[in-house]
Amino acid sequence: MNTTPILKNKVFLYLTEFFAGMSVMAVELGASRLLAPYFSSSQIVWTIIIGTIMIAMALGNIYGGRSADKNPNPDKLYGRILIAAVWIGAIPVVGKYIILGISALLIFTVSTNFLIWAAFAACMVIFVFPLFLLGTVTPSLAKYSVDSLADSGKTVGTLGAFNTIGSIIGTFVPTFISIPAVGTSITFLIFAGILLALSLAYFISGKKGMTKSITASVAFLGCCFLGNSGSFAFWETGLAYEGESIYNYLQVKESDRSVILSTNVLFGVQSILMKNEGLTGMYYDYAMAAPLMAGEEEPSDCNVLILGMGTGTYAHQCRSYYGDMEIEGVEIDEKITGLAREYFELPEDVQVTTYDGRAYLNAIEGKYDVIMVDAYQDITIPFQMSSVEFFSLVKDHLEEDGVMVVNMNMRGSSEGSINQHLADTIGNVFGEVYTVDVKGSTNRELFASDNPRMLENFESRRKKIGDENLASMMGAVSGSLASYETGNYIMTDDKAPVELLGMQVIDELIRDEVAYYKKIYEERGLQGVIDAL
Repeated sequence: MNTTPILKNKVFLYLTEFFAGMSVMAVELGASRLLAPYFSSSQIVWTIIIGTIMIAMALGNIYGGRSADKNPNPDKLYGRILIAAVWIGAIPVVGKYIILGISALLIFTVSTNFLIWAAFAACMVIFVFPLFLLGTVTPSLAKYSVDSLADSGKTVGTLGAFNTIGSIIGTFVPTFISIPAVGTSITFLIFAGILLALSLAYFISGKKGMTKSITASVAFLGCCFLGNSGSFAFWETGLAYEGESIYNYLQVKESDRSVILSTNVLFGVQSILMKNEGLTGMYYDYAMAAPLMAGEEEPSDCNVLILGMGTGTYAHQCRSYYGDMEIEGVEIDEKITGLAREYFELPEDVQVTTYDGRAYLNAIEGKYDVIMVDAYQDITIPFQMSSVEFFSLVKDHLEEDGVMVVNMNMRGSSEGSINQHLADTIGNVFGEVYTVDVKGSTNRELFASDNPRMLENFESRRKKIGDENLASMMGAVSGSLASYETGNYIMTDDKAPVELLGMQVIDELIRDEVAYYKKIYEERGLQGVIDAL
């Protein structure tokens, strides 16, 4: 066996195990943040990430053990760690391009389960190889560390403990420290740098492998220079803000007409501020029917709670058109609330609590005239806010003639779609349920109450609206409102398959949106698509 001086003390081997375990977990968490702006952060995506990483680690364990038995040379192990370090350092440079390239390819070739295939392919290409290399660390170190059978159990146990402790730290540091502070890209570079430093310490101490060490160092420095921008939407210019929080990728885009918050790189508007104080043209306008349906004499007398406050678009619209309403919000992402104050003119007197919406309802006793549920984001629908138990909790916090309005952002057309499940579940709790499709989008607004006069309230009050634009908007809502007939697709805390249901709708949307381009691709290939674009 190689007798490099640094290996004479087992502490270095234990540190190698420690930092390898830490880096594996850091890369796993970084993977979720790298994929989330493109594929969401749903349980499906997390399952794919964990599954592919476990495959990589298992294969690495097998290969590492066999390699150590066949040729117990630490040079090979630390050479593999060196390669893993450079590969991980390159992820911020090329990762987003690989994701977009895979998505562009699969969107024209896969007709079902696009999210699964695209996320799986991205994970396989970007993350499997470096984590396979890190998977070889534990069996290799066991070979180098065990001096005799008499203390083999103790040595292997110590290695396992160092790996586990490193993994624990590698779980908390990215989530609570590095990603919020410096972003996903720098997080990858930090842990790549740690692995690089380990390998360099080994090779320099033995005065060998200098060529590969210098090459790897130069490559890593290049990654640091090219991959530290942290921009996921690299094609965008002039963004007012781009950053990350514990929960989201965040992008603020400002124009002469509006300010927009998006938590998805490719599409989607999560919040909007209209600079001319006009209507948004989005689902918020439709949701403004809720205060007209509630039992208070005037909408301005309504007490409103918004679960999923975002940057306060609904609060801003209600205040603009209905007067000084009492409004409070709940938003799990504190950074979004900060952006709301800075870019979206959220009034200081609108209280926003940083909390999970359901947990907040469990913690308070107050009642409201209107509760808006706006916590569904693409496929990422919190199961705990889609069940009978949750909507029963909302009902408990409504006044007797209060109204709940829910923004359902994926309008499925097939039997048993996500919206049908949500509407049936709500209909199982409330006596009156009405829906309206938002023109020009996939959103659908649902209004629910136990007040049989909610529709009468709405019709009588909308006719008294003085603002011409709002009156016209409420007239459009009135003409499109449909009473919902409750079915049997009920979701509970125990069974709420929201991710799979949401994925079905995404497949429908993709098929509809790219059908034209798929036809061109089939007839004229990729160049034809490029020409059409």
